[in-house]
Amino acid sequence: MATAQELMRAQFARFAALDPQLPDVHQLPAGGEAIVARIPGGGTAAGLVARNSNPAGSAQSLWQAGEVFELFPIVGEQPRAGMDALLHAWREWLAKQASPGPNSACTVVWPSRDVEATRALLDHGFLPLACLSVRPTAPVAYTKLSGTVNIRRAGPADLDAVVELTLNELEYAAMVGTSTYRPDAPQLKRTAAHVRLHSSDPVWLAEQDGTPVAVAECGWVDTAKSPGGSRLRSGTWAYVNCVSVQEKLRGTGVGQQLMATAHNEFARAGAVGSFLYYNPPNPLSSVFWPRQGYRPLWTMWEVRPATALR
Repeated sequence: MATAQELMRAQFARFAALDPQLPDVHQLPAGGEAIVARIPGGGTAAGLVARNSNPAGSAQSLWQAGEVFELFPIVGEQPRAGMDALLHAWREWLAKQASPGPNSACTVVWPSRDVEATRALLDHGFLPLACLSVRPTAPVAYTKLSGTVNIRRAGPADLDAVVELTLNELEYAAMVGTSTYRPDAPQLKRTAAHVRLHSSDPVWLAEQDGTPVAVAECGWVDTAKSPGGSRLRSGTWAYVNCVSVQEKLRGTGVGQQLMATAHNEFARAGAVGSFLYYNPPNPLSSVFWPRQGYRPLWTMWEVRPATALR
């Protein structure tokens, strides 16, 4: 029987052949509970289940369930059969736990290009509700929109405008992905925006006739400080946290010009690339972000509530 270390080595060798943008290693979380499954026909799969809570009042509660069971699969060179066997074992494990409530979820994050595992995830009730997508750093040439649209960096005085625009995005995202518009969303968004606008994280506003009509909230992540602990390759990355365009101006090029400004700034700052999360079921994001040069690296599969795992 292959050891977990042997399965991990085989798994990351296969990942490297599938997608060169994947990190060479990815550490498993400390703690958690191990699961082992026999694969029909021979072989073993293993995994680690981590349990996380996102209580009311936490920022994480806006895009995750209150109780999350995340599986970190180790399936070696048998992605489909290994994943299927492991998910069966996970369902049996979950049945022995205290029954999770309706505000719960089971999640698996898996390389987007490893499509052999996709069938097993679908068969067990998982939906691909989010993607971590990446874009290499490159300056963007664009034609400035005619009229009165202006792009500028936002500051503390723009707090109300930033909050309003990001709440609009959350309200839309809650209909098509993992996000949830909870009663305390306005205060949580205000707190997060206040911190961001008083930090070095870049936030851009698009204005029309002096009125804010779109926002791009961004930040910086240095994955070199946590080698093996990130799902990105080592280096300084730009993070696109939220982009929101007023409904009446969607499709007019405002969002493209806003992101061209951001991408040119990322290039000037020397970022190795930029990344973001978008929801594949979102009919706007699933078209807009590939046009800006982003492509899926990791897919976040989810079953909600956790008891819906098949």
